[in-house]
Amino acid sequence: MNNEAKSKLTTKLKRGGQRVKHGGYSFLTKGELPENRKHVLRYLTAARANLIQDLGPEEKNLTAAQIILIDRVVTKLGVIRCIEEYIREHTVMEGKRLSPSLRESYLSYNNSIRLDLAALGIDKRRTEEFDGEDYIRRTYGRQG
Repeated sequence: MNNEAKSKLTTKLKRGGQRVKHGGYSFLTKGELPENRKHVLRYLTAARANLIQDLGPEEKNLTAAQIILIDRVVTKLGVIRCIEEYIREHTVMEGKRLSPSLRESYLSYNNSIRLDLAALGIDKRRTEEFDGEDYIRRTYGRQG
């Protein structure tokens, strides 16, 4: 099979991966972050814990599908955070064109996360159940 018959992604991967050095590709394929992006790991760990708490409240209370979706969200979020850090350190524009990391994948990853969060049911703010007696007690200092 020649290179023309292969997908562009397969050809690009065989040639050594992406040319942009934001670290998202390494995180996606190896689960590793560059040394200058270790703070992103703390962010991702907190994001995963918060997603589990929103749905669980513990991981043991989740279905396998929910855990898979949460892990995919965290992986995609890692790529996005690496791209954002790279852009913060470098530039948004290269000449008259948008930086390749923004132009090629940033919006796709963000949209994919949005869809995953919607599938998990995390598309609305958490609302607490209204307790009228508690409200009156806190507001007026007496029972209703």
